Amino acid sequence: MGADIKSLRTRIRSVDSTLHLTKAMGLVASSKIRRATRDMNRTREYASAMQDVVDVLRAAPECERSPYMQPSGEGTRLIVIAGDRGLAGGYNANVFRLAATLPEAEVIAIGKRACDRYGQETVSSEHYPATEAKKLADRLCREFLEGKFSRLGILFTRYKSMISQEATVQWILPLEKAEKKEGGGDTIFEPDEQTVLGGAVPVYVSGMISACVRESFASEVAARRMAMDSAGKNAQEMIDRLQLQYNRARQNSITQEITEIVAGQGSDRI
Repeated sequence: MGADIKSLRTRIRSVDSTLHLTKAMGLVASSKIRRATRDMNRTREYASAMQDVVDVLRAAPECERSPYMQPSGEGTRLIVIAGDRGLAGGYNANVFRLAATLPEAEVIAIGKRACDRYGQETVSSEHYPATEAKKLADRLCREFLEGKFSRLGILFTRYKSMISQEATVQWILPLEKAEKKEGGGDTIFEPDEQTVLGGAVPVYVSGMISACVRESFASEVAARRMAMDSAGKNAQEMIDRLQLQYNRARQNSITQEITEIVAGQGSDRI
């Protein structure tokens, strides 16, 4: 009986330590959510503005001859964005599960977990600067024009809400022909549409990389917050069950001691 009580006390202390850890990690995630969603919304707006410009250009007949719309190479490049840490529910697992279903591609990893998985130099997703996105975009656009690959995609996690995030792939290059929108003919490009498209695409790709990284990080923080909340509730429920077992064991131990004392006194009278 004594051994059971000691074992229960040890388990309660162990689960209580886990509860404190999950609460601390949940508080850290909560403190990052506001900044992460603010940065995500800013980069979303920028990427949307660049998307509008590119949409107008790829609808122009003059741009159909652009090498960005007529790839000359073969193969696929895929930017895979995952988290820097675990304990975020299925966040990282969902990214890698989706990546495994895609056709074979040369992977460019962003996020420590993705870098570890694909054996690449560590690149943080939380602290990924816009300058690095620009360098990567310039290199990828140059290699695309050189015919080193024919398709570029970004695998990231789309933020829907605090409780919903979805791993998805967005294909960036080559650009596809678009239908001209109402009023699109009013735009005048100098010196011409194809030249402007050639200068706009690297900026567009850079903006998309930054936007996807920021959205993935916001998704990671939200997923971690929800995972820690769930883990904390489970830990508290386990502590309550163990505490109940501990109290019963203590009660049985005390009852047994009283019974032994009474029995001992009865034998002394005899």
